[in-house]
Amino acid sequence: MAAEVPPGAALELHRVVKSFGPVIALRSGSLTLHPHSIHALIGENGAGKSTLVKIMAGLYRRDSGDFRLHGEPVDFTSTAQSKAAGIAVIYQEPTLFPDLSVTENIFMGRQPVNRFGRIDRRAMRTEVEQIFRRLGVTLDPDRITDGLSIADQQILEIAKAISLDASVLIMDEPTAALSGVEVERLFAVARSLRDEGRAVLFISHRFDEVFALCDTVTVMRDGAYVATTPIVETTVDELVRQMVGRDITELFPKQDAVVGDPLLEVEGLTSPGIFHDISFTVRSGEIVALAGLVGAGRSEVARAVFGVDAYREGRVRMLGKTVPHRNPTEAMRAGLALVPEDRRRQGLVIDSAVGGNITLAIRRRLAKWGLITTGMENRAAREWASRLEVKTHALDTVAATLSGGNQQKVVLAKWLATDPKVLIIDEPTRGIDVGTKSEVHRLLSQLAGEGRGILMISSELPEVLGMADRVLVMREGRITAEIDRIDATSENVMFAATHSSELNS
Repeated sequence: MAAEVPPGAALELHRVVKSFGPVIALRSGSLTLHPHSIHALIGENGAGKSTLVKIMAGLYRRDSGDFRLHGEPVDFTSTAQSKAAGIAVIYQEPTLFPDLSVTENIFMGRQPVNRFGRIDRRAMRTEVEQIFRRLGVTLDPDRITDGLSIADQQILEIAKAISLDASVLIMDEPTAALSGVEVERLFAVARSLRDEGRAVLFISHRFDEVFALCDTVTVMRDGAYVATTPIVETTVDELVRQMVGRDITELFPKQDAVVGDPLLEVEGLTSPGIFHDISFTVRSGEIVALAGLVGAGRSEVARAVFGVDAYREGRVRMLGKTVPHRNPTEAMRAGLALVPEDRRRQGLVIDSAVGGNITLAIRRRLAKWGLITTGMENRAAREWASRLEVKTHALDTVAATLSGGNQQKVVLAKWLATDPKVLIIDEPTRGIDVGTKSEVHRLLSQLAGEGRGILMISSELPEVLGMADRVLVMREGRITAEIDRIDATSENVMFAATHSSELNS
C-alpha cells in the first residue's frame, strides 16, 4: 500500500544554521523534498550535507532556521521522534543485529503480539514477504543477517522503513560499496518507492548515478545552499562549478614522470582460493593501477604484499631485497606503505586527534628517551597536514569529526610521513567529492614525479585510465592483462576484467 502523504512538500528546511563551538557546520542549509520524487543532494566533503541529514534524522538540533514536515513545524530531539514522524535514513553501512533473522531485524523493538500476548512471528513474516514482493527482491525472511552483503543489508533497512510507513527516505552514499548489479537493484527499489508516493533523498558523489536516478538536484557549498535544478536542465560541468565555486579543468592532472628502476617486485604470489601466480613490478616514477571487478582479489593482493595477510607461495622484493612474509613492520622498513580501502576502520584511530593520527606510524622515530609529547606530534604532523591541505581548525581536532575527504588526507599524510619508496593506495578517492579527488590525483602525480612508485587499486575506470602508466587487470584472483597507458581503453580493460582469456599489452 502506498504511503499516504498530503499535497505539497513532504519536507522543508530553510536557512538552517548549526554550529559546534567555534566551528560553523551549516551557515544556511535549505532543502525541499516532494512526494513522487527522487532528489539528489551533492556537494564537496565538508559542504554540510551530513549535518543537514543528521538534523532531519534527529541526531542534531538546529540552532536556527525553519524545519517543516508536510507543512507542519517540527523540532526533533531524538532519532525516535524522527522515525515516528516518518523519516528513515539508509546509511552506507547499515547497523543490524547479526545474530537475528532478517524478519527480526526489521521488526526489532516493535514486534506484534497475538491474543495470547506472544510475539506473532507469522504476522511478521507475512508482512516481510509482502514488502519484499513490492520491492521486487528475493531474500529469505528467516535467514540470519550475519553474512549478508551490504546491498542486502540496505534492502533490510528500506523494508524496515516501509513497514514503518515512512514518507521520507534518505539514502546516504548507499552505492559506495556496491557492485554494478547491486546498484541497479537499489535503483529499481528507489524508483518503486518514488512511484508509491514517497519522497526520496539520494546523496552521492557519483554524477552518473545522480543523472541516471534523480529528478532534481540540490547543491551545497561551504555549509550553505547554492541551487536546486531539475536534472534535465543541468550538466556535470555546471554542477561541478556550483559545488567548488570554480572550474576543474583537470580532474586527472597526470604529469609526465621519468620511469626508472624497479622498486617493488612481486613474483608468483599465491594464496589458494584468493589469488594465484600474481607477478608484477612497480618502478620509480610510475603509477601502476590494479583494476577489475569487485571480488577480483585486488585488495587481498595489496594486503599480502604489505604483509597484513598471509600467502602460501611467491615472494615480495623491495629494491632487490626480499621482504619478510607477513610482517608489516619489515615492509615499512623496506619502504612500503599501504593506504587501505576502509580508512575509518583500518586507516585511522577515529577517536584520536588529527596530529596523533598523522604521526602514528613514526612515533618511535619521534620519541626522545621513550617519551613523546603532543607538541612533538603536532610539529611533525604540521608539514603533511599543510601539504595535503587538511581542512581542520587545529591538529588536536578528533579525526571522527572530519569529512570523508579530509579523513582520507589524514591517512595519506600518516603514510607519507614515513617517507615510503612505494605507496600502495586502495580506492584513493572512494566516497570523496570531485574537488578533493582532483587534489588527491595531483598529489599522486607529484609523488610519482619525486621518484616514488604508486600501486593504485581503483574500481573507477576513468580514474584508472586517467592516472595509470600501466594497468594490471585482475579477474577471479588472476592477472588477465597488462596494458600500457597508451593502449588502455574502457573496452579492453573491461574485456580483461570479465573474460578469462589473457590479453597482452
